[in-house]
Order: sequence, then structure tokens, then C-alpha cells
Amino acid sequence: MKIIVMGAGVIGVTTAYYLARAGAEVTVLDRQAGPGLETSYANAGELSYGMTSPWAAPGIPVKAVKWLFMKRRPLFIWPLISPTMWAWGVQMLRNCNDERYRVNKSRMVRISNYSRDVMPDLIAETGIDYDGREQGTLQLFRTEKQLEGSMADQEILAEYDSPFEVLDREGCIAAEPALGRVREKFVGGLRLTADRTGDCRMFTTALAEKCVEMGVEFQYGQTIRSIAIENGRVAGIETEIAGRITGDTYVCALGSHGPKLLTPAGIRLPVYPVKGYSVTLPVVEDAAAPQSTIMDETHKVAITRLGDRIRVAGTAEIAGYSDRLGPHATDTVRHVVNDLFPGGGDLSRAEGWTGLRPMTPDGTPVLGRSRYDNLFLNTGHGTLGWTMACGSARAVADVVLGREPEISFDGLTADRYN
Repeated sequence: MKIIVMGAGVIGVTTAYYLARAGAEVTVLDRQAGPGLETSYANAGELSYGMTSPWAAPGIPVKAVKWLFMKRRPLFIWPLISPTMWAWGVQMLRNCNDERYRVNKSRMVRISNYSRDVMPDLIAETGIDYDGREQGTLQLFRTEKQLEGSMADQEILAEYDSPFEVLDREGCIAAEPALGRVREKFVGGLRLTADRTGDCRMFTTALAEKCVEMGVEFQYGQTIRSIAIENGRVAGIETEIAGRITGDTYVCALGSHGPKLLTPAGIRLPVYPVKGYSVTLPVVEDAAAPQSTIMDETHKVAITRLGDRIRVAGTAEIAGYSDRLGPHATDTVRHVVNDLFPGGGDLSRAEGWTGLRPMTPDGTPVLGRSRYDNLFLNTGHGTLGWTMACGSARAVADVVLGREPEISFDGLTADRYN
């Protein structure tokens, strides 16, 4: 079976790996010059199994309004004249209630936990290095109100068998010793002990190299123009340089850019780009730097240790497909790392980045079959593409190959939007 995978980000490459591992002939198409050069390039570095939750949650509409008036706010909304953006926003608001939150979270956790369980096997099989650590995530609370509000999260974590620890100030410092220098800035935390960290770009690049060894063909610099439909099936992928590229089966793993091709082909998915920012800076004093991931609950900023670097990521900007990195775009993430880990890294040498997260209004990615029997989907992972990559790729590969997947696809396919 010849399979064409569209997209060489972490989702596309892991999908290609599992397909090739099963003996399929795989070709991966991507417009960039190599793997992992867009959303996978400089994300937060979190494998955040314990923090797998939809953005659409009870109370979020009120919080979002408050965030818009913060000096260093985690949310920006540009009022574009875009029916797609506003329709997506309305759908998201409809999911901000207790009933939908629990349904959506259960679907997301199903994928996340599966990914947590299968990723160690992939690492053992391939031996790839990605600056990985297994020291958990510390959700840091600056106020007693935040700490008290985490009770609801604790109940849900217990329900879904996600291990955690509730820590006071000294407990947080024991987990992240450098926080002892700024002990007056927080009151406690919630430590998610099963979480891991790692460089998503390193992982994607190393796994792509393994895929090549397995016979996978990567065609870079191939901008896809359209999906050709003939007689009710996908007949090929039209590219700008190579013309039509054909296979037996096709997988769309194009993240935020997927709807640009899927909509003309008659597949309407509410996947919308939500812009995020990060900076990566070198560690200059280990004792003053983070050891794993800290999530600042106030600013919604993640600070992650990646080998001899610190990755600081956050901000949600709803501004269409803009990939502009303005001069002050990373001010918030820079402020947070300097506030909590002063002297740990060299901000003067920080590398700024921006990327588009493919968000669905209910938080759950879109996996599996489409309306065409030879086109499959693996998209819409939002901020959790790195977290869900191995699980969603392995499950989708099973479906593509006609095998029984190890997790249920109930509520994960595009059918839930019909």
C-alpha cells in the first residue's frame, strides 16, 4: 500500500513512522525545507498528560474578558472581518459548560494517556535523543484563590487516573530549587508527576531520520495546491512543483493549514489557527534555572528546561493566519522567566518564535476517516500536538491499515461536527 502523508510536523512524521513500521510504502510532503519547521519548531516542550484539558471550560468566558485588560495578558483577540473566526468562537463558547467540558476532556485524555503509554516503546525502538526529562510539571499558583480553585482540577485528575501532588511553598521549592530565590511570589502548586518534557523539533528531526532508514520518502519544498477528487475518491495531491502525486491512501496532518485544502474538497472542519509565542535562551546558571516545566497559572506561560536551554512559551493570539513576530510580541514570556528564574538564563541571547496552533472549538483533535474512504485525518491538536503525537499517530495508522485501534474513536472523528 502506498500512502501519502501531508505534513512533516511532529504529527505527520510520527504517523509516517507507524505506517512504515507496519510495512507500508510512505511518502511525506511538506512545503518547508525539512521536518518540524512550523508549529513543532519551538513549542513549550511539555508532554503534558496531566494538563490535557480543553480550553473551552466553565468560567473561561469571564476569565477571557479579564485577561484582555491585563498588562501582560495571556489572550489577544483581533476583531477581524472573518466569518470563519467568529463561527469558531461561537462554537467554542457553546462548549464552555460542565457537561461539554467533561465529554471533551474524556475524549482528549483518552488520546493523551494512550500517547503517554506508547511513547516509551517508540523511544526504546528508535533510541532517539530529544533532551527528554521525566520530572513532571509544576502548576504554580501566585494566589490562595488559584490554589483553592485547583480543587476542581484535582477531582478531575483523580477521576482520570492522572497522578498529582498538592504542594505548599516549600514543596514547590523542593521540586524546583531555584524557586527558593523568589519564594515570596507564589503560595503553592499542583505537581503533575506523570508529565515529561522534551524538544519537539529534536524529536521530529531524529524520528524523520529513522523514517528515512525505514524507506520513507520525504519530499520537501512541495507546496500542496489542492486535493484532487475524482469519482468520489482522492485521486492525488496537486503540488506546485511536482504536479500530481498519487498513492492508494492519503493522510492529512497539516495542522492549521489543513482546512485550506479540505474545505474545497468538501470537508469542513472547525480547525482555526491560534497564534502562540516562545523564546529559547541558554542556561547560564544551573542552580538558578528550572529543572523541568513550571506553568505560571497567572500568565498562562510555561517555562521548560531543555538540556542546556530554557524554553518559555505562552500567549494565545486570535489573528487568523498571521505569522508576524512583532518587536514586543514576546514581552510577556520574557517577563515571566525573568520574574521566576532571574539569572537562570541569558535573555539577551533569547531566540524568539511564533507558531500557529491548530485549535478545534471543543479541544479534541480530529482523527480517523473522512467522507472519502481513502483520505484520513490527524489534525486539530491545538497546544497538545507534542503531547498527543505518538498516541494519535499510532491509532490513525491502525485505522489506515485496516487494523483494530487500541483506543476507541468514538467522538474523535469529523462526524461529531455533522
